[in-house]
Amino acid sequence: MNDKEYLTFALTKGRLANKTLELLGKIGISCEEMLDKDTRKLIFVNEELKLKFFLSKGPDVPTYVEYGVADIGVVGKDTIIEEGRRAYEVLDLGFGKCRMCVCGPESAREKLEHREMIRVASKYPVIARDYFNNRKFQTVDIIKLNGSVELGPIVGLSDVIVDIVETGSTLRENGLGVLEEICPLSARMIVNQVSMKMQNERIQNIIDSLKKVLDEK
Repeated sequence: MNDKEYLTFALTKGRLANKTLELLGKIGISCEEMLDKDTRKLIFVNEELKLKFFLSKGPDVPTYVEYGVADIGVVGKDTIIEEGRRAYEVLDLGFGKCRMCVCGPESAREKLEHREMIRVASKYPVIARDYFNNRKFQTVDIIKLNGSVELGPIVGLSDVIVDIVETGSTLRENGLGVLEEICPLSARMIVNQVSMKMQNERIQNIIDSLKKVLDEK
């Protein structure tokens, strides 16, 4: 089997993958193997369309795309910014919408306004550092956390957090709120730079077909 005949998609596990497959289905791209919930397969193939799919954790998708293991990836904009991998971002798919925000107790608002030296906890240290250093010109101490970052201000580890906000209900339940918005986020399609040249027609057809579907919404 010659891999060059195939286009390979790396999809982010979970809701993004389900939404992506639903969207791809509207332009005639499907993969029956992926519907089997009990399968232990890691790579799924549609022989007829010469397509391959695999599921991955979000932060790994841009890596697979940069190194050409996947031609096309679907991942959140937050991950694209945080990982900083080389790939073309070609399409905003319009789902998985949320915001990257600075959050904390109301008492921290003044420290932000006066650009005081503060501690910031986040799963996204690159985004946090860029926002405070390059956009606000505020000196901060960034603390990388992997779990529930809301704990940061509650236990006194940090003054504020930088995190994704969808509804804000978790923040409210813990006495926190959105203090500043950094940027809007949603699922994006990215393409390997070499694949874009070598398989331009095939990839461009997929992009154009998806654009039509998205424009009809």
